[in-house]
Amino acid sequence: MTLSSWLEILFFLGLLALSTPILGTYMAKIYSNGPAPGDRVFLPVERFVYRCCRIDPESEQRWRSYVMSLLAYTLVGGLLTYAVLRWQAHLPLDPDHLADVPPGLTFNTAISFMTNTNWTNYTGESTMSQLSQMLGLVWHQFISGAVGMALAAAFIRALVRRRQTTLGNFWVDTVRTCTRILIPICFVFAVVFMSQGVIQNFHASTKVDTVAAQATHDPSSALIQEVPGGPVASMVPIEALGDNGGGYFDANFGHPSENPNGLTNVLILWLLCMIPFAFPWTFGKMIGSMRQAWVVLSAMSILFLISILIAVPLENRGNPYYSKAHVTQTASANNPGGNLEGKDIRFGATGSALNAAAITGTSTGGASSGEESYVPIAGAVPLFNMMLGEVTPGGTGTGLYGMLIFVLIAVFIGGLMVGRTPMYLGKQILARDMKLVAIYILVLPTTVLVFAAVSILVPSTAASVSSSGPHGLTEMVYAFTSAAHNNGSCFCGFSGDTTYYNTTLAISMWVGRFFEIIPALALAGSLVRKRTYAVTTGTIRTDTVLFTIMVMVVVVVLVGLTYFPALALGPLAEHFAGHFGLF
Repeated sequence: MTLSSWLEILFFLGLLALSTPILGTYMAKIYSNGPAPGDRVFLPVERFVYRCCRIDPESEQRWRSYVMSLLAYTLVGGLLTYAVLRWQAHLPLDPDHLADVPPGLTFNTAISFMTNTNWTNYTGESTMSQLSQMLGLVWHQFISGAVGMALAAAFIRALVRRRQTTLGNFWVDTVRTCTRILIPICFVFAVVFMSQGVIQNFHASTKVDTVAAQATHDPSSALIQEVPGGPVASMVPIEALGDNGGGYFDANFGHPSENPNGLTNVLILWLLCMIPFAFPWTFGKMIGSMRQAWVVLSAMSILFLISILIAVPLENRGNPYYSKAHVTQTASANNPGGNLEGKDIRFGATGSALNAAAITGTSTGGASSGEESYVPIAGAVPLFNMMLGEVTPGGTGTGLYGMLIFVLIAVFIGGLMVGRTPMYLGKQILARDMKLVAIYILVLPTTVLVFAAVSILVPSTAASVSSSGPHGLTEMVYAFTSAAHNNGSCFCGFSGDTTYYNTTLAISMWVGRFFEIIPALALAGSLVRKRTYAVTTGTIRTDTVLFTIMVMVVVVVLVGLTYFPALALGPLAEHFAGHFGLF
């Protein structure tokens, strides 16, 4: 790896180190009941919204009411998106006169965006009108991100409060998240991105001569390219900040009109990691113990850093098959170096692999390169990141409560080891709580493995997989892992716009979102009713380096035991069969 590669990684990590305490402290004040920064500006707006929607901001909800509000809100949003996409040809802001989106694809897309997955079985610039992008998709990117953050706030309150029954008000949490966090940050970054060349207009596609046409003076239509217009700069910030990933263009973060240069690439990566890494800090401020927060933040950060330090050096080293063919992969003045198959040479191997680790460590899914072209072990990194439950650092809010559930598992195992009742933050973790934790942990691997296994056995689905052998298996497992874990990235060789995959992937997204949320909030409802007990010498300390290591071991081992057969038959088999050098 070159010096510039290391500097790029350090610059990215430095931005995260800068924003985490600032944003984390700010969010803690927003989700607490007291005065918050910006009340003079935001309170009048929020009160207007409450009056229009007939929301009582002083009332609070039990976990069942919180869940029902969430489901109703998401369902209505999904129906709106479905209607906009199905009727887009009859609606305004369609300068390219695009047709209505077919029913199967509309169904898949509506569920994809309402579950924060943003899996796109379509080419955005040639399928979605500008109104569909703004009203059908961008609006959902705000609310789905806000929902995850509201859930994290409710889960933190469950740990803070004792002998109570309510977790807060879903409507208030969601409104405050949008008005005070998502919209202001997105506005600032939209302006920054426009200054760097991200387009923002309502123009139709413009036909231009390609370089080949200029060189040959051939006026044939084959040498004419259409350059799309559209409100892109207003979409990119929430696509990243809300850990959505559904881009305006098919190439997503690899498109020059969406991600023009190296600076915007790093800023996008910062945006998509900003809130997930800030939430542990928010957690520490709200519970009054930064030592507990450092356990969660350290576990997330170390696992995330390990994924970067595996993927980036391997891709910078290059593909050994190219070396055998005497293809130069060494960095030079005219060559960025590394494995450039499927890469955008503006970002090179470092920027691309860093993107792959970040979009799958979070739940963003907005790729800037073809992960199918990575060497097998580097390609396994984004797959394993998702299999971890996207807790390194995970999605906006979902990563925090996902990691806290792993913390509860570590506490329970530790309690069994020393023969004590497991306790976390003074609250006993009992059998009913662990049953809910078990449901939460088992939902995703069951969904992924069952759907992937069935799909492999159905002959008609083979055409959607571009490769055979271990690589083809990885494509299939990656698709359902991405859908169920609400990530939305694809292994590139997989084509999902069929009736079968539009349906099964949509079901996977639905199950992965709501069959995780319900047990998580049920667990929060159980925790908020508990009393707290004094910590004694027999209580396992959960704010130490040793416990941090234990949490990381639990995360890796639990996921490894669940998914190891799929990984062994996929990327590991491809690695050893192809004799790729790991070191």
